[in-house]
Amino acid sequence: MELILPKDYHPTLTVRDTEAAIVYIRETFQDKLASILGVQRMSAPMFVEKNTGLNDNLNGVERPVAFDMKAMPKDDTIEVVHSLAKWKRLALKRYGFGMHEGLYTNMNAIRRDEDLDNFHSIYVDQWDWEKIIRKEERNTDTLEITVNKVFKAIKETEKLVSARYPGSTYRLGDHVSFITTQELEDRWPELSPEEREDKIAKEEKAVFIMKIGDKLKRSGKPHDGRAPDYDDWQLNGDLIFWYEPLQKKLEISSMGIRVSEESLREQLKKAHCEERAKLPFHQMLLKGELPYTIGGGIGQSRLCMLLLGKAHIGEVQASIWPKDMVEKCEADHIHVL
Repeated sequence: MELILPKDYHPTLTVRDTEAAIVYIRETFQDKLASILGVQRMSAPMFVEKNTGLNDNLNGVERPVAFDMKAMPKDDTIEVVHSLAKWKRLALKRYGFGMHEGLYTNMNAIRRDEDLDNFHSIYVDQWDWEKIIRKEERNTDTLEITVNKVFKAIKETEKLVSARYPGSTYRLGDHVSFITTQELEDRWPELSPEEREDKIAKEEKAVFIMKIGDKLKRSGKPHDGRAPDYDDWQLNGDLIFWYEPLQKKLEISSMGIRVSEESLREQLKKAHCEERAKLPFHQMLLKGELPYTIGGGIGQSRLCMLLLGKAHIGEVQASIWPKDMVEKCEADHIHVL
């Protein structure tokens, strides 16, 4: 657990005013996102059946919250979602979405093995979105155009929040830069991936780090973990901002073009989990029964934290925090909900 307590930090909004600002940011941003990306609001599940293969495997070591249900056979297990990356792609097919149409939803997850710090809790709330694209659009140009649209939605929201809360809005950079994980390793081979992200974020203010999941040439290790069965590791990335109050980078969105039949087989092999190919979702994908898509998630509490200049995600999100963390925060005038 790493906790950063910024020097001389004093919240500019009361708890009640912060709650009102959170509502405003969430409503404003999702309207902007829907309009700019051209996606429709849909409802989504909080849990999925384990044997469908729909749950996100994250890095392969995190344990999902799981339980059984009286109305189902005893050997069936239900899992609280880690994310909706695969469910969204299946939903686009089931609900009859057409070319270049898409959906977004409010996703709520529990990640019981999350390492807690200023930016992470066990509760994850984000806007999950997904759009259908043509196979020939599975390229870097499509990815970068879409990243810029997400960035535009954030910037337009920032402008409106700044007008309503002029003394409480953290100002962001005016454009987003693009760099690959290999370029980062080549530039700073002596640093860890986390340190490289801090360096480039401080330099660029807003940057999209591309190609996450595959092994890098120098270290032979991935920049960061990615499940092998939703993002294409050559066509994905993270949108991060330099966050001055904590002198750290802050990741707002993970997104990418999703795996094709070919890249799924390749990535399952690299991840040593080829047995997943037998699961229902993966079978549909390998048979060409699912649309080609691009999608991602955008942290709701993190966006509120970023735009309001908060020091701890607990200031904008009610979750469960260890007693010692709460005491340290409150001793430094950081009210954890």
